Amino acid sequence: MFNAKSSKKSKPRTDRVDSLIGQQSRVLGDLLFSGGLHVDGTVQGNVRAEDDSAFLNLSDKGTIEGEVHVPIVHVNGLVRGDVYASERVELASSARVEGNVYYKLIEMAMGAEVNGQLVRMTEDADVPLALRGALRPEPETQAE
Repeated sequence: MFNAKSSKKSKPRTDRVDSLIGQQSRVLGDLLFSGGLHVDGTVQGNVRAEDDSAFLNLSDKGTIEGEVHVPIVHVNGLVRGDVYASERVELASSARVEGNVYYKLIEMAMGAEVNGQLVRMTEDADVPLALRGALRPEPETQAE
């Protein structure tokens, strides 16, 4: 029986697409969205989610030239910029990221490429999504 007041968080659906950028489309400027975003075209600007249940699906034909700040990210194309995923990142076999990937959970298929650092985020889940992109892990200091 389903209990609406259950203490467990429901898993966000990542198969529902609310916004689509077609293969022949190009977006110039920052993109703010909620729900599901599927990109087959090109985005030249930062991509940010408005809510904690949003997800991004970047197809093998898609390109993003800018930072990505989305809770759930599935990459199969090219990202030229840092990726910040407060929940999880899935890098498919043809994924290519030219930047750092900040994640809570990561899945990386054979053939995926990251030209940057993989950084596991350990910030508290209570940090508002709008601030998560501003949070960057502090460099580790070496003991002398």
